[in-house]
Parts: sequence; structure tokens; C-alpha cells
Amino acid sequence: MTLDTRSATGRTDAALAGPHAEVDGSVGTPLSRRPEGAVVGEVHEHESATLHVTGAALYTDDLVGRMQDLLHAHPVQVPKAHARVTGLDVSPAYDVPGVVRVLTAADVPGVNDAGVKHDEPLFPTEVMYHGHAVCWVLADTLESARLGAAAVVVEYVELPALVGVEEAVAAESFQGARLAIQRGDAGAGLARATHVFEGVTTCAGQEHFYLETHCSMASVDESGQVFVQSSTQHPSETQEIVAHVLGLADHAVTVQCLRMGGAFGGKEMQPHGLAAVAALGATLTGRPVRLRLSRAQDMSMTGKRHGFHATWKVGFDDDGLFTGLAATLTSDGGWSLDLSEPVLSRALCHIDNAYWIPDVAVEGRIARTHKTSQTAFRGFGGPQGMLVIEDIIGRCAPQLGLAPAELRRRNFYAEGQATPYGQEVRHPGRLVTAWDQVLAESSYAGRRAAIEGWNAAHPHRKRGLAVTPVKFGISFNFTAFNQAGALVHVYKDGSVLINHGGTEMGQGLHLKMQQVAATALGVPLPTVRLAPTRTDKVPNTSATAASSGADLNGGAIKDACEQISARLAPLRAAMPDASWGELVSAAYFQRVQLWAAGFYRTEGLSWDSATMTGSPFKYFAYGAAVAEVEVDGFTGAYSTRRVDIVHDVGDSLSPLVDIGQIEGGFVQGAGWLTLEDLRWDESSGDTRGRLTTNAASTYKIPSLSEMPAQFNVSLLQDAHEDGAVYGSKAVGEPPLMLAFSVREALRDACAAFGPPGAVVQLASPATPEAVYWALSAARESSS
Repeated sequence: MTLDTRSATGRTDAALAGPHAEVDGSVGTPLSRRPEGAVVGEVHEHESATLHVTGAALYTDDLVGRMQDLLHAHPVQVPKAHARVTGLDVSPAYDVPGVVRVLTAADVPGVNDAGVKHDEPLFPTEVMYHGHAVCWVLADTLESARLGAAAVVVEYVELPALVGVEEAVAAESFQGARLAIQRGDAGAGLARATHVFEGVTTCAGQEHFYLETHCSMASVDESGQVFVQSSTQHPSETQEIVAHVLGLADHAVTVQCLRMGGAFGGKEMQPHGLAAVAALGATLTGRPVRLRLSRAQDMSMTGKRHGFHATWKVGFDDDGLFTGLAATLTSDGGWSLDLSEPVLSRALCHIDNAYWIPDVAVEGRIARTHKTSQTAFRGFGGPQGMLVIEDIIGRCAPQLGLAPAELRRRNFYAEGQATPYGQEVRHPGRLVTAWDQVLAESSYAGRRAAIEGWNAAHPHRKRGLAVTPVKFGISFNFTAFNQAGALVHVYKDGSVLINHGGTEMGQGLHLKMQQVAATALGVPLPTVRLAPTRTDKVPNTSATAASSGADLNGGAIKDACEQISARLAPLRAAMPDASWGELVSAAYFQRVQLWAAGFYRTEGLSWDSATMTGSPFKYFAYGAAVAEVEVDGFTGAYSTRRVDIVHDVGDSLSPLVDIGQIEGGFVQGAGWLTLEDLRWDESSGDTRGRLTTNAASTYKIPSLSEMPAQFNVSLLQDAHEDGAVYGSKAVGEPPLMLAFSVREALRDACAAFGPPGAVVQLASPATPEAVYWALSAARESSS
């Protein structure tokens, strides 16, 4: 693989320097304006990069050696997708040497539930998915705990299980609210269309496959204070769940997240119950408890990206413009709600992607199946909603006699237009700029002609080329979550310690926060150090999710730093030539407060969940990608030859980190769309409902061999966002959806095996098998 210089480490070119490398102090609002000499926008490596590559970075499970008399937890799982527990005999477990305690529902002093919707019993009497844990064994060693768990006798009566979404729909097995977005009259829009198409689009879920599996360690001090080390994206919510399981007030529980080895949304809700089990064990035994899932346990017990099933009917006029869309989206929520309602809400809010559709009626519902409780995953429903409209365009363009790229471009939002839920689309011209730039940088037109010639000369191999856009809304759909806090301490020697509510999972948030603090205080980056995220330092935090970590926590840190700077301003006026250290020392002796608590709330948001209308997003992030693939007509195997991306991150806080996030998000999206094939046993046999792709040997994630041979990434220039800290934009989730370009390029290659204008229906994920069947259908359409 070769990387263009625009996406290689250590670059000094303009793309790496990031948008607005030349600071204009007059640009933007007080929140977004950058001072001269800003540390934000500089190129710095990840704050833990050296620790990562040397193996010195500590994760939750690495803290085991620091605890005395540690107990290990192991689940007792029931190998049925749906069953009623009729008997539980834990006494045989105590015959296993080393077993100390078996935790059951009878041991819970508070509420036996680990879900925020109160629909997830921590120790259930009804098994709701294959591998559901009904109790936990604590022992001196993990092996003793495993043997003890195997000795527990669980009696149960098997019940009928719904495994597939279509089974659940047929059985009318739904949960949660039914949602709908409507603008205008979709029926009238379809009636005035000159071309009407309808179809079904489905997509599979996706396993997070973070390198660090779920882990929690809990201990109790002499005063009864519970301390939980957890690999969690949402320490405050983990704190709340642990507290209510133990029957304690929140202040009696402290949760710390040192760092995570990946999360991608999978550690937003799922850690809570595991942390509660560890805390319950520590409370009952007086000994520290470690709970770490093995890879097989993690995959079989924790939630994944929601699979979706969509039916749709769409209309176009003779110019290829949308006239109306009617669709029903059904998500596979698994056995409990978890975050399924907001995931569905975001899917509905993103079904338009970058396109103006005048009349829209979209309904959403959540299927209840006997699977793991599906949860947040990078994009949070947005990718599933966008897939529907991109699949529609890919399938309808040939029937309209238009190139897919042309059909997409004709339907872009224009200035003054609003989304189906009523939010104005600000700066739509930036999407056009990104689109035009990526077409130019990728030499799209010339390569399109070259590929047509290449395909004509190669009957058994075909190449495909596609370009797709992204418009992704940034903020939590639930308005109250759009707040953050921070603590900033300036010590007498001038060194600075910051603590904020965001968690670090490898995405570079901590580095960005150091850069924000250094910029706001006007000090060099090494002056600023970060403390681990803890609930006793910054309370009531929101999850590090929704791509909002830098926006929210950066705003809070900037607020705290500006409070300190304001206190120092009179001294600075009296000591204009003093160094930072001299200024701070003088402030101390004059009894000036050198620490501050900062707070930030995102302004301008509104959302009515009953009518599904409002302005739930602070801004939209834009991007465009061109992908080229080559497909083998005998096997369906393919390779991604080249990818070009232009993405909008506003004025980048940390360009090297942002480009890494764009590359990583894109590859993860390509994995979801082309490789990662979650399979549950849908047979009527004894293993019905079992996750069959439960290890790296059966579940394929992208590796180096799936990377594009040429991978070019540019940051969109002149994209200052005046509603965010130092003019930046979120980068965590939007790039994932740039991978639609790979799926559409595969469709283009498959179509080349058939006659001109062949319509290709492509499964998602578009595995080599699925690609083979798609290209075979294209071939058959010519006979």
C-alpha cells in the first residue's frame, strides 16, 4: 500500500497544515476565533502514541497486578436463545477449589437491572439471547471461576425464539416508540413523479471488535466508597447504574476510565451491567473483583450495530430530481431497548443524506428479537439511514438513464433548503466544493473513460468507479446530553493539569483538549498534562459519543482557561514582560485563584421527539469520496485500488489526528459494507440463535490487505465553523459513511459484466459471495 503525501505521518504540506493555517483573528465568534500563535491546528502525534507502540500504555485490565487478593468473575451462560429459568443450583460451584462466591439475584441490595430503560435484568429469570448470563462466579483465579461456572446447574424450559428481523415483523414483535418524519405529502410527490420505483434494502449489523474487550475492576475502601475502574465511554452513567444496583447514592460510587483500547460506541451502554457485577462482588466479599470478557464472550454477550430492513417507494421527475419518498425502516433491536430509539431517530434524520426531497414520509420501528441488545456504533443509525437513499440512487440511476454521479449531484441541497425534520442546511456550498475538489484531485472524468476502455478489453475482470457524498449532523439527538464540564488547575510553577468529562479510546480527544488548553492559556503544549477521566472530578458527564467529544469538552476547557486568564489579566497588564511562570508565581502571592471549573452547553438546539421536528444538530459535517475497485468475475473477489477523500473538519484542532480518524472511519465503514458478515444460527436445531461468527476466525474485519493501494485524504479548506470551539468540526463518525463509495464502485463493476444500463442489486455486506451473485445476475440480464 502506498499513501499519498496528504495522508502520511510527518507531513509538512498544506493539507496537513489544515484549514486556515493562516490565522485570521477576525473570523468567527468568541468561541471559534483563534488567537495568533494558537497551538490548535499544529501537527502533533497522539498524546499516548509512544506508550501505545511500546506497550507501556495501561488499560483497565493492566491494573490487575496493583490489587491484592483479587477475585475473578466468570458468567454462567445459558445456551438457548429464549428460555425460562426454572431452577438454579449454585452449590456445586462451591466444591471447586478457589471459588469464593456465586452472585445471584438474591444478592442484589438495590435494583436488579442494568438498563437505563429498566428492561435489562442483571440476573434474569428469562433467558433472552443465546449465552445470556444468569449468574456470576467469583474465584481466586479465572480458571477456578470458569470451572465453578461450569459446575452451576441451570434448569430451564426452552421457549420459541425470534432470530431474524422478518420473523419479528411477521410476529409483530416490536419494542419502544414508533417514529415518523413527514414533510409535505409523500403520496402527492409520488403521484406527480414521471418515474416511480420501489424496493427493499437491508443491511447487516456490525461487531465493534475493539482490541480491548470489556473490562471492569471494582474495590471498596474502609468507608464503603465503591471505586470502579471501567472501560466505559460513559463513566457517569456507569456510576448511576452501579449505584442503583447497590442501592447507594451516586456519591458513594466513583468510576474512572483510564483509557480504552477502542470502543466505537460499544462501550457507551454495555459496560454498566458488567461494572455492576464487579462492584456487587467487591461489596459482598470485601475483595477487589476483576471482570474481563474473553473475545468469544464479548462477541456473544454484547450488542452490535443494528441491522436494518427498509421498504421504500420513490419518485423522480424527467430531470432526475426527487419528487417524493415513502419508506419504512425496521431496526433489529435485539432483546432490550438499550439505545435503539435514538439510533432509529438518527437513521430517520439521515435518510436524506445530502439530497433535497420535497415530499417525505418515513416511518421507523424497532423489532424485538432474541439476540444481544444492539447498541451504539460509530454513526449511530446515520449510516443505516443513508444506505437506504444511496442504494435507491444506485439502483434507480440506470433506469433513469443517468450516471449515478450525475443523479447525486443534481439532487444536492441548495442554500435556503431544510431537512425533512425542519432544520436549515447551512453551508451546502461546502459539500459542492468538496465534491468538485475530490472529482478534480482524483482525475475522475479521465479515469472513468480509462476504466470503460479497460473493461472492454477484459471480459473476466471489471473495474468500477464511484463518488458519494456525506452530510452528517453533529450533536446528541437528546438535547440535554449536549453539555460538558472541565477542571483546569494551574500550579505555582506554571504547569497545568486538566480534567474533563470525555474519555479517550484512541481517537485523540485528550491531545485535542491539551491543545485547546494550551491555546486558551497561551502556553506551550508540554506545559499541559491530562488526568484520567473520573466522576469525582467532573460530575454528570455525557457519553463520549455522537462525535461531540471535542466540541463539548473543548468548550468547557476553554471556558475554564478563560476564567483563569481573566483573573491574570490585571497582573499581565502590570507585568507585560513576565514569563508565564513568573506571572503565575506572582498571582499566587497576590492570592489570585489559579484553578477553575468550566462548563459548556451547545446553544441553538431544539428537538420535539413527539413530532420529530426541530434543529437537533449544531452543524453538518460534509465530505465526498471517490473509490475504484477491481472485481474477479469468476469468484467475486475484489480489491480496492484507489480512494480519494475530501472531508470537512472545519478548522482542524489537530490535523494529524483528524486525518487518521478519516482514514480509520473510512476503513471501518468499508468493513461494514463489504466484509463484516454477522451470522446467527436461524435453524430449528439446538443451537438456534447462537452467534456463529463469534471469533476472528469466522468474523472478518479489514486488515492491511483490504486497504486501498492508493489512499489520498485532503481536509476541506476555508471551512471555519463559527459554532464550535476554535472553528473546528467533529470527525469521529462522518468519515465512516464515505465508504459508500466503495459499495457503489462494486455495483459499478458488477454492472460492467452486463449490458449497458444493467440494474444491480447488491447485498450489504457486499462480500465476495454477494458480489459474485450480483455480477452473475448482471450477466444473465444480457442473455
